[in-house]
Amino acid sequence: MVEDYYKILGVEKGASSEEIKKAYRRLAHQYHPDKGGNDKRFYKINEAYQTLSDKEKRQQYDQFGSTFDNMAGQGGPGGFSNFDFGSFWEQAQQQGGGAGFGFENLGDIFDEFFGGRRTKKQDLNKGDDIQIDIEIDLEDTLSSVKKEFNLYKNETCERCGGTGAEPGTKLKECQTCRGVGQVQEIKKTIFGTIAHYTVCPTCKGEGNIPEKACNVCKGDGRIKKEEKIEVAIPAGVDSGQVLKFKGKGEAGRRGGATGDLYIRIFVRAHKVFDRKGDDLFIEIPTQFSQIVLGDEIPIPVLEKGKKIFLKIPIGTEPGKIFRISGKGIPRFSGYGRGDLYVKIRMNTPKKLTRKQKELLNKLHEEGL
Repeated sequence: MVEDYYKILGVEKGASSEEIKKAYRRLAHQYHPDKGGNDKRFYKINEAYQTLSDKEKRQQYDQFGSTFDNMAGQGGPGGFSNFDFGSFWEQAQQQGGGAGFGFENLGDIFDEFFGGRRTKKQDLNKGDDIQIDIEIDLEDTLSSVKKEFNLYKNETCERCGGTGAEPGTKLKECQTCRGVGQVQEIKKTIFGTIAHYTVCPTCKGEGNIPEKACNVCKGDGRIKKEEKIEVAIPAGVDSGQVLKFKGKGEAGRRGGATGDLYIRIFVRAHKVFDRKGDDLFIEIPTQFSQIVLGDEIPIPVLEKGKKIFLKIPIGTEPGKIFRISGKGIPRFSGYGRGDLYVKIRMNTPKKLTRKQKELLNKLHEEGL
């Protein structure tokens, strides 16, 4: 009986692509063999994700997955001799809703059935991508800033140079797949039991294996080690933004391409400024006399040690907001900056001197 991929990932059948991805990352991290996880469980999790993360594969699985074994005919690996198209059409209508059943989705099955298609050769040994989170200060968004950190990850084995073979020895043809990199696998489909091709489990699609495995990496071509990484965080970056650094991820197996590094940015809250997009907001306390008589007051800006001056007109209302152009955050696109918005707040003193009280009483007598 076909296993329920949704149950394996712990998601509902109507789960979104993002929910499926999050569930896979959590389970893969938990059951990864390199972290002491269960090999068989990890394989099932990966198998489920590969199907449900692909739109076409997921649609095919939703249509046939739950009755895959029951719908499979009793015919041999390569024939239609015992296949009943009438029964198939009835089952297809039940699964896909009659006219909603898409024959375009059967292309892969027909290709496999007639035995002509094999897996395209790809870089199966590509290293995994890495995702990390880092925090930066709001001031760091003003210009490109370099950040250094250590990552414990797979790096190319220095002894064998990534080949997986002990220095002085060669690579030999894989006896399992005879150098092809793929092996034939018998699989049940809605048309019966057919053969298709899958990656060779011995050589992992390479077609060859080391004559003598490297003493350091044991034939993998890479080893775990700590590496100091330096990246440049561009100006204008915002919280939640994910930056991609190509080739900074896990080293590939036996010379495969290196994965990428994804850094998710979190900008720490500032004690003075609030950020909304590329704009900054600040509230400035002022005295009663300043907003009535007008004044020129200093305004802090994000650049450390710098100030600008704002002219307050006579009779400014408390709560008035002034816009200072070009004093916000540099735009991530590299063109221009956001603005700084200054809100005027009247500062009401809690304690007054005797002279201040006398003056205020006189102002009160004058109708102010």
